[in-house]
Amino acid sequence: MNKALQTLIDRGFVKDCTDFDGLSDLMDKEKISFYCGVDPTGPSLHVGHIVPFFAMHHLQEAGHAPIALVGGGTGLIGDPSGKTEMRKILSVEDINSNVEKIKTQLGKIVDFSDNPGEGVGKARMMNNADWLVDLNYIKFLRDVGVYFSVNRMLTFEGVKQRLERGLSFIEFNYQLLQSYDFHMLNELTGCRLQIGGADQWGNIVAGIDLIQRMGGEQCYGLTFNLIMRADGKKMGKSEKGAVFLSPDLYSPYDFFQYWRNVADADAVRFMKIFTFMDLDEIAEYEDPKRNINDAKERLAYETTKIIHGEEEAEKARSAARSLFASGGASGKDGVPSISIEKSVFESGVGVLELFTRSGLTPSNGEARRLVTQGGAEVNGNKITDPKAVITLADADADGEFMLKAGKKRFMRVIPE
Repeated sequence: MNKALQTLIDRGFVKDCTDFDGLSDLMDKEKISFYCGVDPTGPSLHVGHIVPFFAMHHLQEAGHAPIALVGGGTGLIGDPSGKTEMRKILSVEDINSNVEKIKTQLGKIVDFSDNPGEGVGKARMMNNADWLVDLNYIKFLRDVGVYFSVNRMLTFEGVKQRLERGLSFIEFNYQLLQSYDFHMLNELTGCRLQIGGADQWGNIVAGIDLIQRMGGEQCYGLTFNLIMRADGKKMGKSEKGAVFLSPDLYSPYDFFQYWRNVADADAVRFMKIFTFMDLDEIAEYEDPKRNINDAKERLAYETTKIIHGEEEAEKARSAARSLFASGGASGKDGVPSISIEKSVFESGVGVLELFTRSGLTPSNGEARRLVTQGGAEVNGNKITDPKAVITLADADADGEFMLKAGKKRFMRVIPE
């Protein structure tokens, strides 16, 4: 097996391949160009989106040339694969804004610089709007649509699931457009491989078939496992919702805490997928004599360093250590914060409202449950009365409030 492919297998990425032997032989003979698509229907990727791009990083390190294809064109429609209902159609302006933000986020994982290190494949960012937006529909049907069988398209799992709930014609076209993307990348760049999540299998296979039918060379598809947590839930979700890469939507401290609090059974497995650590170094954390919290903290630090930078990772780790050592009374740097008008505290604010306004609870009802179950603290003092009122007299020496919800979630409240 080709060394780069074996690395992906050893790290737990690979689900399936259209032709393992053929792809391995090709990658042994030459450095190939390969691509993965990303959907720009939101302003930020989240943790569940980035598995293929970590795989892309390892293939790039082996000398192969990545293409991150941003769906500026297909994003105007939306991929139905793995979705239970049709997505809201965004404006061109929103799509373009999202594309720019996602470019920055992916640049933390894949090296898009003009001069990558020696032996590292040169990566590029492309946008399928360049060939899809001005496409002549009648010509497209004649040149591309003729090669697609509706009967076969209906056999793909993603389409079958959506047919039960309703699948629009605009979404049904998505497979043709993604297949055309692969064809265009093959013609423009010599791209021979598409990678993606397991839910993309049908689209990838259709693209390979289209390239061959249109006289192109043999191409390949490689899919990755859907990463599930030990509790059976999908990656990328937390008590606060999706774990976004954007610091504006999910703070670096909360991002660190998400990884620090994964289940013990997930720590080493996630190290292999979501960090750049060598497998030999990761193996040291599999020693049953080693404290599993060492692995979880290292996982949190490495992932935060990749996405938010070393400085933010250091701040988050220091804040987490200090907070848990002191029970939340110190170690404020790096902890997510919110400003609330000082006048609110001058007149006194109910503890339920305070926790809800801070974002630690989604509603006063949830705040009430938190308080009555003994999970709420203000500046290290447990609050058990849901009718408690917090005033400036309860602030710490800095005139601030450190709120704690449960064992692991903190929010620094700054009266202004």
